[in-house]
Amino acid sequence: MGSLFRSEEMALCQLFLQSEAAYACVSELGELGLVQFRDLNPDVNAFQRKFVSEVRRCDEMERKLRYLEKEIKKDGIPMLDTGENPEAPQPREMIDLEATFEKLENELREVNHNAEALKRNFLELTELKHILRKTQVFFDEQEGGLHPTESMTRALISDDSIARQVNAGPVQLGFVAGVILRERIPAFERMLWRACRGNVFLRQAEIETPLEDPSTGDQVHKSVFIIFFQGDQLKSRVRKICEGFRATLYPCPEAPSQRREMAMGVMTRIEDLNTVLGQTQDHRHRVLVAAAKNIKNWFIKVVKIKAIYHTLNLFNLDVTQKCLIAECWVPLLDIETIQLALRRGTERSGSSVPPILNRMDTFEDPPTYNRTNKFTSAFQNLVDAYGIASYREINPTPYTIISFPFLFAVMFGDLGHGCLMFLFAGFLVLREKPLAAKKTDNEVWNIFFAGRYIILLMGLFSMYTGFIYNDIFSKSLNLFGSHWHTNYNESTVMNNKDLQINPSLSSDYDQVPYPVGLDPVWQLALNKIVFLNAYKMKISIIIGVLHMLSGVSLSLYNYRYFKDRLSIYCDFIPQVIFLVFLFFYMVLLMFIKWVSYGPQNEFPDSPACAPSILITFINMVLFKDAVALENCNTVYMFSGQGAVQKFLVIVALLCVPIMLLAKPIYIMRQQKEKHVQLVNGHATTENGDAEGAGRVVQQPPPPPAGGHDENEIGELFIHQGIHTIEYVLGSVSHTASYLRLWALSLAHAQLSEVLWSMVMTKGLILNSWIGGVWLWFVFGFWAILTVGILVLMEGLSAFLHTLRLHWVEFQSKFYKGLGYAFAPFSFEVILNTASTAVEE
Repeated sequence: MGSLFRSEEMALCQLFLQSEAAYACVSELGELGLVQFRDLNPDVNAFQRKFVSEVRRCDEMERKLRYLEKEIKKDGIPMLDTGENPEAPQPREMIDLEATFEKLENELREVNHNAEALKRNFLELTELKHILRKTQVFFDEQEGGLHPTESMTRALISDDSIARQVNAGPVQLGFVAGVILRERIPAFERMLWRACRGNVFLRQAEIETPLEDPSTGDQVHKSVFIIFFQGDQLKSRVRKICEGFRATLYPCPEAPSQRREMAMGVMTRIEDLNTVLGQTQDHRHRVLVAAAKNIKNWFIKVVKIKAIYHTLNLFNLDVTQKCLIAECWVPLLDIETIQLALRRGTERSGSSVPPILNRMDTFEDPPTYNRTNKFTSAFQNLVDAYGIASYREINPTPYTIISFPFLFAVMFGDLGHGCLMFLFAGFLVLREKPLAAKKTDNEVWNIFFAGRYIILLMGLFSMYTGFIYNDIFSKSLNLFGSHWHTNYNESTVMNNKDLQINPSLSSDYDQVPYPVGLDPVWQLALNKIVFLNAYKMKISIIIGVLHMLSGVSLSLYNYRYFKDRLSIYCDFIPQVIFLVFLFFYMVLLMFIKWVSYGPQNEFPDSPACAPSILITFINMVLFKDAVALENCNTVYMFSGQGAVQKFLVIVALLCVPIMLLAKPIYIMRQQKEKHVQLVNGHATTENGDAEGAGRVVQQPPPPPAGGHDENEIGELFIHQGIHTIEYVLGSVSHTASYLRLWALSLAHAQLSEVLWSMVMTKGLILNSWIGGVWLWFVFGFWAILTVGILVLMEGLSAFLHTLRLHWVEFQSKFYKGLGYAFAPFSFEVILNTASTAVEE
């Protein structure tokens, strides 16, 4: 059955539901989230399905809820989220929900319409109030004692002939007053001057306080203007220009007493409007507060109702129109749980006919369903990003949980940087419930939070490898003391920049391996990089070969589960032999070299006579004899090494044609034998029928040359050839690919050391109290660079390289990833998707 190591066993079932109980049963299955329904009406248009009217009603309810939500957010009212998960309401409750939403929407729209009308009226009165004030200032600024129009006449007329006409008789000037947007004043003034040829007099003043636009709610800045003119023709032009610039004109009496009387009336109406507006806003606020308490639950109910009817549209109706038929994929382990849910749904609906769940036989590939929890889900997502596992194929996730953070830590090994990563992930894990409740659309934060357990393990493993490397922020931990000693006197030490310690002398070296990891003295050595290069390079190859061998070994579990004995003999065994006889042998040579050659060994086992592993491997593959080093008599690490290497290479090369040809030839022979048996069976049947019944039976024609069978055999040869070439060449390239473990580890250590020497040490150059302040600033700059470059950027780089090693080098050995994911009908998934869409 299903487990963490292999996907769940799935079954295709046929479900019979009574029409009255279908809604309640599907609701129970949605709460359970273990059933994936198939569409039995693929050729039916979405608008022609049985429950399309109910889906449209749900869309209309969602629209009304979104309108309410927008109004609630506009007023800044918090929406109460109690975390409740109400059940899907019964179909008869849809009418009540629709009536409630309709009432709320109509009431809110009416309130908004009234409020907008009141605000528009308030705006007009406010503008009229400013016009009356500003025009009074305009008139007061003219010459004292003159009638307003007379003073404006003198200001307007400049031509002598016109002046003589004015002196000969009275001239009556007209004026209009209004309000216009402040940014339109310059263009408005130019247009008046050009259209009226300078025969108008314009005065304008800014309104200090911004006014609220009743349509948009935005704050706008406006100005009051008054225009004097003579004659009806100019009056018509001025009004058209005002209309074109969307200026609002207001009546303004000419007499001061009338203006004061109108201003008093305007102030009274403004006070009354303020009272009515306040009451309207209070009523609107009460309506929205009441809606905000239930809107989250309403959204959940409507989404569930819509999901149920959308799922019912996938069902078929029987001929009697009284029963709904569905087909679904279900996990075999959960069939009893599903039947209990169906029984609960039937009881809720009050139906007396129980639902029927029948298991069906099918040749269709079932979906892949891997059970996960909050810890394993992130690692499962990493695997699924490469490809969904084929049905019942072995799942790489449990192995990835260990190998992924370990390979990352080999490249990122630093006790300090790993501790920072571990603490960050620990905070996310400890605070995961409140952080998960604060849903955000920040993609970077969501990625970090979703992978918190991966980051936690990566930090923990990086602390371990940093402890092994004895590296913390490019410095070492001297926990066990050094096993190296110096016996030089003080004058020798002071007079020599570099001193050499001989590992073959017991006075210089204890001849005992360091208890854990590297000796701290290597942090001070000039040849540190040379030593660490050789060490980490060999470690990378060892880890890589073992990782690939584990991947090839996992393919055996797939072959055994699917009872593919042919692949065991023609694929698995030759692949293991090829990998072990060449690359695992190279790993053994590394251990032999480490054990056989030491500083105390005398000739010929001294370190100077140790053969190069790389040269030895190249000579082995090319069948070249090894050449002894200078002053060394031996060329091999052990007796008979040359013969053993030739034997290993020959056997490994013989495995290549076996991988290439054995499987296609065996399948081709099997098909020929089946064809011969089929022809013999037909012949025997025909002879028997002819003797017994005396009638002629037509023989089946032989298969045509180059027919379908030969095409399949050709495709099989091509596929097997590609697979063999990929494996053979991939074994070499994948082994070399694991050297990225060494390269990134070296780069990370060197970057950390450069950052310390070029930044942090600069804060230690001052000794006084100023040095403490200076060190504080330098430490802050160093900490920012450490987190930004060494933890974030280097961590991301190591993460991507680790991902590549798992997808290409590890999973390619056994993992096909040709399946499709199990997508059950689940309210939880649907609600999460809906909430994400609303936030976006």
